[in-house]
Amino acid sequence: MKHLELHIIQSVPVACLNRDDLNSPKTAVFGGVQRARVSSQSWKRAIRELAKEITPNYFQGERTRLIYEPLYKAMKAAGLSDTDSENGAKAVVDTLVNIDEKSKDKVKSKTLYFMSPLELETIAKAYKETKDVKKSLKTVKAESLKNAADISLFGRMVANDPSLKIEGAAMFSHALSTHRVDNEIDFFSAVDDLQPKEESGAGMTSTLEFNSATYYRFAALNLDMLADNEHLGSLSLEERKDVVKTFIQATICAVPSARQNSMNGNTLPAYVLGIVREKGHPVQLVNAFENPVRPEHGYLTPSIQQLKDEYARQKEIWGTEAVFEKAIPDISLKQFLDEVTSYVV
Repeated sequence: MKHLELHIIQSVPVACLNRDDLNSPKTAVFGGVQRARVSSQSWKRAIRELAKEITPNYFQGERTRLIYEPLYKAMKAAGLSDTDSENGAKAVVDTLVNIDEKSKDKVKSKTLYFMSPLELETIAKAYKETKDVKKSLKTVKAESLKNAADISLFGRMVANDPSLKIEGAAMFSHALSTHRVDNEIDFFSAVDDLQPKEESGAGMTSTLEFNSATYYRFAALNLDMLADNEHLGSLSLEERKDVVKTFIQATICAVPSARQNSMNGNTLPAYVLGIVREKGHPVQLVNAFENPVRPEHGYLTPSIQQLKDEYARQKEIWGTEAVFEKAIPDISLKQFLDEVTSYVV
């Protein structure tokens, strides 16, 4: 399996990138101490959104419970009447992900569906010809996803129709701090602008939790899978290179958007190690930090060094081989992207 690995060290200041059900920054215990954590789901969402900005033509996938409306419009565009479009769209949604009968304001499905605009167009045209939902769904092939590379990269699960399931070509770990982190509490007050001058006190007071951390992030991409006929095999090699380039850039640069107005956490990584292997499976380097970093002058420098040391140990002990291994900032992002995508198949 030819695959790409990205090992990223990134320092984030006061922030709450990903919160739990109690509104606290997520954490995990690793190496016997509490770490700051950002779930893979949270970071993947940010990556998908940035990829749409970078290359909108290839990243048009939408994950939604509101599939009915765009499907209805696709059926109308295919030439069906209002009634046939309405009935057909409802039948398809109910077959795919079940209509939520409790929803009163709009037609919604019970679960999210990761859809491609071209896929809906394909289903609508087939339904016009057959008036058969199951036959219409059978017309969905890989070509129907070529404008939604995000579905091929991140995958989707369709419990009602396993033939539409797509195994994601990309994999991610939860981001973990390389060191011990304790969440802190920010007490804040807000002034009432119209409060009489003779009255004292704040208009409101409250608290928010936050932390700051240097994270180790890991992502990998199965380059062979991405090129097969169930994924992006219908794209040309140059088009797949554009997709991979966008994926890498978005993975490196995206940051979850939680509390960005009050605790802006937008930073760029300090170090990105890119590795391409022609066999084997992706391997994290997170054990570089099983013994948490205890710095004298910040976390970034020792975190980068421990990552390098762990990779050197893996190569020496396990004999892991790579056809590409280069790092930012040793080379620029542009050079990194150009060199990595030369291995796209």
